[in-house]
Amino acid sequence: METRTLAVVSAGLSTPSSTRLLADRLTDGVVTALRERGVEARPEVIELRDHARDLADHLVTGFPNAALRPVLETVAGADGLVAVTPIFSASYSGLFKTFVDVLDRDALAGTPVLLGATAGTARHQLALDHAMRPLFAYLHATAVPTGVFAASEDWGSSTELTDRITRAAGELADLVAARPTTAAPDPFADPTPFEALLRG
Repeated sequence: METRTLAVVSAGLSTPSSTRLLADRLTDGVVTALRERGVEARPEVIELRDHARDLADHLVTGFPNAALRPVLETVAGADGLVAVTPIFSASYSGLFKTFVDVLDRDALAGTPVLLGATAGTARHQLALDHAMRPLFAYLHATAVPTGVFAASEDWGSSTELTDRITRAAGELADLVAARPTTAAPDPFADPTPFEALLRG
């Protein structure tokens, strides 16, 4: 069975958080959908709240520290991404945007992405299409057609939320299963000959 890496980014600020809960449900859905397609998924969950200081340091220094570097490499090297943020003031959270800001420009180019968001009321759900989708389009990522939004009232017994998770997970699984495996570039794989360096 083939194996794919699935990066899961959750920008929830509390523990536990509804954002992480949605990220977990989306991850479970994608893992199940990929298994049905003959692909084994290896999820790598990233809680951005655990790296808030590292992200702030990156913003002011321009370089990731030892704790943040593997996180960025995980996202850049993943075969698929699940990205979930709480919605504040009709847009993604500042923590979520900070993480996106420190990614390399082409880190997500061509990467299939499932977008998710949470908020207290359903009136924030348009942020998926008006804020998150343009952001990932700018990064040249391939966002699946179905985004998943969960308001507080959706956590009871909402079959609509479950159906939406299943549909979005299937869309991401289709894209991940169809693309070749992604390998992080090795900076030492093709070294410049020393003679060429001497010649300038």
